[in-house]
This record gives sequence, structure tokens and C-alpha cells, in this order.
Amino acid sequence: MIRDDIKTGLIDSMKAKDSVRVAAIRLIQAAIKNRDIEARTGGAPADDDVLVMEVLGKMAKQRRESIEMFEKGNRPELAAAEQSELEVIESFLPKQMSEEEAKAAIAALVTEAGATSVKDMGAVMALVKARLQGQIDMSKASGMVKAALG
Repeated sequence: MIRDDIKTGLIDSMKAKDSVRVAAIRLIQAAIKNRDIEARTGGAPADDDVLVMEVLGKMAKQRRESIEMFEKGNRPELAAAEQSELEVIESFLPKQMSEEEAKAAIAALVTEAGATSVKDMGAVMALVKARLQGQIDMSKASGMVKAALG
């Protein structure tokens, strides 16, 4: 489980006295704890890894946006700090698919859903989210699905 990998990573980082990694992992654990608390009131996902991947994906997206903003604002030191956090977050996420792999997987899901036009995009995106979450950037996936259907 990803949650166990994160705990192990924290312990290893503490032993190695890697303060940057320790701080980033503690941020990850805090975000997961907050998501656990939110899940108590709503329906929690059946698979714990899905919940953790959701949190990590959201954190990674926030870091990428921050890096972009800091670079535009000519703040390279802040961008570098965000980049180091992003690298720690991504180390716990599953390997991302290459663009070619993603296109092939989406083409297979389009065929499986029997989708023929852009009107069927919702059904295909539901399959993409269910099967490829964490392995593909969902913002890019919608464009790939449109291209496959168009």
C-alpha cells in the first residue's frame, strides 16, 4: 500500500537526516489525514490506495501550478523549493504513462465503451478515471479522448 510506503519513506528520511524530504512527507501525511477526516462524513473509496493517489495527485498538481507561477514571478528559489516537494510527492505515485501508452490505452477504452462520437465522451472519461487514475494526467486525458472520438 502507498500509505505504508510513505511511512517507510519518512522513517528512512529521518534516519538519513534529509530534512527537505522529511518536511515534504509530513505535508503528504497531513493532507492524507485531512482527506481521511473528510471521508468520514462522505463515502470513502473502497480502495485506500485510490484515496492516497487522489491526495497525491492533487498535491502534485498544486506544486506544478505554484512552480509555474513562481517562474513567471521571477522567484527561482521558491520554484526550486516547490520542485523538490514535487519530486518527493511523485516518488510515491505510480509511474506515469508515456503519451503513446496513454493514447493506446484510451483507444482501447473507446473501443470497449463502444463510443462513436463526442457525445459518448462522459462514458469514456468514466472508464479512464476508473482504470487509469494516477497513471495519466486527467487534464491531458480529456483532450486525448476528444481526439480519439473526433
